[in-house]
Amino acid sequence: MCFGVILGWVIASQQAPAPPGPQPQAAAPPGEQTPTLDEGRVQALMTIVENDPNNASAHAQLGNVYFDAERWTEAISWYERSVKIDPNNPDVSTDLGVGYYYTNRADEALKQFDRSLQIDPKHTKTMLNKGIVLAFGKEDLEGAAVEWKKVVELAPDSPEGQAARRALEGVAAAHAGQTTPTQ
Repeated sequence: MCFGVILGWVIASQQAPAPPGPQPQAAAPPGEQTPTLDEGRVQALMTIVENDPNNASAHAQLGNVYFDAERWTEAISWYERSVKIDPNNPDVSTDLGVGYYYTNRADEALKQFDRSLQIDPKHTKTMLNKGIVLAFGKEDLEGAAVEWKKVVELAPDSPEGQAARRALEGVAAAHAGQTTPTQ
């Protein structure tokens, strides 16, 4: 349950520019509705991109709109364009990594997170997401715990620090009485 809370927080907190193009979407589970794409926002941002193709922010915002609609492949495309224009934005770089993870590309996600941490070695959003990918994408709880501990040390009262603390507590509770990465 703890991990579900963390993943929910990650999904809700991701905001960066992304790319265009229709993608087939998986059907939503019964009782759940697939998020809709904000077509008006897409059109407004596309006008900006057409008039200023080097506007990294508009590309990133397009990524966010597609991300929010759970259209990961399109979000990735826009984030990649934004990162190509502005390779020094750790937020967009991290959002790109999250997009890779959501398309079952954990290794690419981890490489992207490493790039983000080269830009900003104390970027807690990146560390939190890296821990999530290590835990869920690579089944590396020890590596995940290392990342989450860094987040707690750097920003204990931030939303990222609180999420990392809950993740560490969840790992510890799941392995009570055993030697765990958090002990």
